[in-house]
Amino acid sequence: MTDLPSDLTRLQTLETWLQISLDRVRRQIAATEREATAQRHAAMPPPRPEWEVQLGIGRDGHPIALHVGGCRAAGRRSRPVDRDQALRALVEGVEACMLCRPDTELGLLD
Repeated sequence: MTDLPSDLTRLQTLETWLQISLDRVRRQIAATEREATAQRHAAMPPPRPEWEVQLGIGRDGHPIALHVGGCRAAGRRSRPVDRDQALRALVEGVEACMLCRPDTELGLLD
C-alpha cells in the first residue's frame, strides 16, 4: 500500500508541485547564503593602512607625526598615506613616532 495517487495525471501533478517547491527552496537557500556572505564581509574591519600621518589641531591640519599603520599613538586626526608620501613626510621634517618607529620600518634608520 502506498500514500501516492495511483493514476498518472495526479502523479504528474504531484511531481510538478514538488519540482516547483524544490526550486523555491533552492532559491531561498541561495539568497540566505548570499546574505550570510554579505554579513560576514560587512563585519570584517577594513584593512589597516601601511602608514599614517597624524595631523595637527586646527583648520590647516599640518602633518605633525608619521606612524606605522595601526599605531595607537596616531589618534583620530590621522590619515593613511602610501610609502612614497611617508618617505616624503619624513624627509620634509615630519616627526617619526617614537613608539612605532616608521623611520626604521621605511629603512631610513637602522
